[in-house]
Amino acid sequence: MKQIVFVIFLGCFSITGIAQKLNLKDAVDIALKNSLDIQVTKNFTEIAAVNNYIGIAGGLPIVTGAATDNYGINGVNQKLNTGQVIKREGSSANNLSGNITGSILLYNGSRVVATKKRLEQLLLQSKDSLNANVLSVMASVMTAYFDIIRQQGYMKTIDLAIDVSKKKLEIVKTQQTVGLANNAELFQAQVDLNNLILSQQSQQLIVDQAKAELLRLMTLNADSSIVVEDTIIVDNAIRLEDVMVRLSSNPNMLYADEQIRINQLLIKEISAQRYPTVRASTGYTYSGNNASAGQLLLNQSYGPFLGLSINIPIYNGSIYRRQQKIAEINSRTAGIYKDMLVRDYRADIVKTYRAYAVTLQQLESQQKNYQLAQQLQQLVLQRFQFRQATIVDVAQAQQSFITAAYSLVNYSFVAKSAEIELKRVSNQLTL
Repeated sequence: MKQIVFVIFLGCFSITGIAQKLNLKDAVDIALKNSLDIQVTKNFTEIAAVNNYIGIAGGLPIVTGAATDNYGINGVNQKLNTGQVIKREGSSANNLSGNITGSILLYNGSRVVATKKRLEQLLLQSKDSLNANVLSVMASVMTAYFDIIRQQGYMKTIDLAIDVSKKKLEIVKTQQTVGLANNAELFQAQVDLNNLILSQQSQQLIVDQAKAELLRLMTLNADSSIVVEDTIIVDNAIRLEDVMVRLSSNPNMLYADEQIRINQLLIKEISAQRYPTVRASTGYTYSGNNASAGQLLLNQSYGPFLGLSINIPIYNGSIYRRQQKIAEINSRTAGIYKDMLVRDYRADIVKTYRAYAVTLQQLESQQKNYQLAQQLQQLVLQRFQFRQATIVDVAQAQQSFITAAYSLVNYSFVAKSAEIELKRVSNQLTL
């Protein structure tokens, strides 16, 4: 039933053309389902799961079968020690042989064990890569979603400013009819209104572009119609110490840890090549030769066999030793890469958290400024109506309100973006 509802929900975007209301959870769910990056990473994870098998590591028996049948027409010229001479042209001969052989590895310096563990680490690494992609998609979608809310917040501010400008224009027209206002005030009021209408049109374009970006992240048609109605609520309980502690659970950090273990296991695999390899084999063989002429007309042999082989590497130009040194260097390099990752993450966390903390403080102060600017605009408009304030005073009060409203919305978005990033790096990003 959930899948049916989901398909119907997606169909509404492309079939009906009607604007559909979209909330954050739906946006993230659709993006995770449709993300091409996640689909590619899932394929790599499936490959790693298939490879994570003891047979790939060489730990299972190997069974092979072979058969050969050669038929020929040959000339025979034989002289036996008894003095008998056999000479014949165009004699037929048939050689038939076949075998089935099974072998199993008994010892190779624990190379199979190291290879199997490496395949397990590769699977875990693929899963962590998938988790990192999921977090990245979620963070991108959430940021784009709240950016739409921010741009719509700017639009609401412009709409309020237009309402005030319309009232101002009405007041000027009324005052002009009784001789209390001149054409300069009328023209200025009309110009202010026209400029705000132009700003409204420009802002609508920005809102549409923000929606197109969200639709792109959701892998939907960019011209689909969506409606986003939400508010920006910032979690103000994030602590820097908690983020630093949980950094170790970040999928990219786990990926780096697994790369170190993979390189360490490669050292063991290469080192195992310097040890003897012992393999046991058994099977059944058949060989049969028959000819129409010659001393031996029929020769058949068949039966089971059992064998043990030992392959001892003695000298190969120090290839294995050099390969092991290279693997050890790669392991140290993986450790350095992890240290670099930790360094960069810690620095980014500190910078992001400082921006988050400062923005929260600014947000609290800006809420008060917004309320004061709103009250100031209403007061100046009332005074203007009674000719106790000039049209310039109204314009300044309007500009103060617009600036305060823009800043309030922007601080909310900046704080929310920082919150999303801090939760992403600490693997705590949830809806």
